[in-house]
Amino acid sequence: MNTIELKTPYLVFLGDANDLLMAKVAKGVAHWRPEKCLAQYRLAGAKADLGLPEMNPREAAACGAKTFILGLAPVGGTLPEEWLDLLIEAMEAGLDIASGLHMRLNDIPRLVEAAERTGQKLLDVRVPQGPMVCGTGLPRSGKRLLSVGTDCCVGKMFTTLTIHREMEKRGIPATFRATGQTGILIEGNGVPVDAVVSDFISGMVETLTPDNAPEHWDIIEGQGSLLHPAYAGVSLGLLHGAQADVIIVCHEAGRVQMDEMPGFTVPDLQTVIDINLTMGRVTNPNIRLGGIALNTVNLSQEQALAEIARVEKQFGVPVVDPVRTGVASIVDQLEEVCYA
Repeated sequence: MNTIELKTPYLVFLGDANDLLMAKVAKGVAHWRPEKCLAQYRLAGAKADLGLPEMNPREAAACGAKTFILGLAPVGGTLPEEWLDLLIEAMEAGLDIASGLHMRLNDIPRLVEAAERTGQKLLDVRVPQGPMVCGTGLPRSGKRLLSVGTDCCVGKMFTTLTIHREMEKRGIPATFRATGQTGILIEGNGVPVDAVVSDFISGMVETLTPDNAPEHWDIIEGQGSLLHPAYAGVSLGLLHGAQADVIIVCHEAGRVQMDEMPGFTVPDLQTVIDINLTMGRVTNPNIRLGGIALNTVNLSQEQALAEIARVEKQFGVPVVDPVRTGVASIVDQLEEVCYA
């Protein structure tokens, strides 16, 4: 198995978080996959609350929980000793442990010993699983949609999750394909492409998005940007492996400076569209633009709707803000083109 697989349902650990900003992973999992979340586990004094039943590991395991989700990063990035005791307690209760932290659980001797003793798994979702494979570029059955960006942190995961949810509401067969640690914890499986050796990125994405029924959609979470000076390599391997039929370009309206890249400006939408379509044709000559998702968080409602209308007129495809407007117009267009 080349993808990370998490057993459900989850016990979501909120630790001592004062608010959900400190537990963004936990919030994301509970928001997007509430059916997978059995309960939450909080330490004394924690104020963050997902609204889930309160259970400790033994109570959750008795109710059927399978995986303990570390839903936050500890201050300083190091797991406190008392947290290690809790993780060991969870494994002794019969739960696997899943973490998206930079610190690897499998590098902590106490946890490794407990996992070996109990037979439970330590799942570092930032670490690729199984043998690495090279891409083939060969055509695959089924349909694929990939979010791409003008920069990092513009809403690629949110956009694909929203499109997937809209498709599910309409009864369209679709699967969200996670390529980053938060997405993997939300979906329960995936490939952390930014941790894959570059030679194997496209192959691992092919493994993640295999042959499928002709009417089935893989909704693939994008990473980085093809014009990002640091992360373009990941974006290119992902684009080639995805063999996307449709791309959705994600952009933050008004952003001028690339995120954490002084001296680099955000490229214009036309340039990003053109380069993604050009490079995407390497593995799918029929790739096309299916829409644009604007993050208008820094605009007023009036400004946001005006910008959406302007961009839609310029490019002639559905333009949305997944938060303000939803993504129905993008899915409408996909249905019209693909199921006509």
